[in-house]
Amino acid sequence: MSHQPAPAPLLIACALGIEHLALRTGDRRARRAGAPVPRGAGRGAGGPVTYVRTGMGPRAAERSVTRLLTGPAPAGTAVLATGFCAGLAPGMHPGDLVVAEETRDPRGTVPCVGTELLAKELARLLPGRTVHTGPLTGSDHVVRGPERSDLLATGAIAVDMESAATLLAAVRTGERPVAAVRVVVDAPEHELVRIGTLRGGISAFRVLRSVLPAFFDWHRSLLLPRR
Repeated sequence: MSHQPAPAPLLIACALGIEHLALRTGDRRARRAGAPVPRGAGRGAGGPVTYVRTGMGPRAAERSVTRLLTGPAPAGTAVLATGFCAGLAPGMHPGDLVVAEETRDPRGTVPCVGTELLAKELARLLPGRTVHTGPLTGSDHVVRGPERSDLLATGAIAVDMESAATLLAAVRTGERPVAAVRVVVDAPEHELVRIGTLRGGISAFRVLRSVLPAFFDWHRSLLLPRR
């Protein structure tokens, strides 16, 4: 009697308490609706799923992800970085979604897996929300004003402080599929002073709490046989 190997786990990483709250709120709502979504570390549509709050900034993200993926962590654990970001392109609005084709920081570039699928699932899940795809760049500080234009000139469409470090740490600990999905919390024409106090922050929170089904569809797709 043959046994199929257990599905590879999924690690969903965010940095801030408010991001973690949005994901956990979405988790509870999905379970009340009868969706197969895990509580904390559990089994979702594609296999075991863990949510982790890494802490703010690239160093905290790298330390947290490296610690989780070394030692007894199952090989091939998929990693998805999520949370809020700053949009760089004119015309972006709070609540827009960014699906990374790659993440970048001064230490390197990491290609993402399944960008097209994630974008399609998010557009289906959240009709009326704009989904952008392109490079997501990393920074060690909050980006404002003219610095947005400088980063846009590199080809990036959005910036955050943890995604690039998260995915770089993930691939350095072993071969695995990685992705990054961010919700725009501010943009060139919609800068926020403090997350959670203005309309843009509330809009981004509502979007982030709704994205989990798309993440699980992406994870499940990784388990399908390749032709």
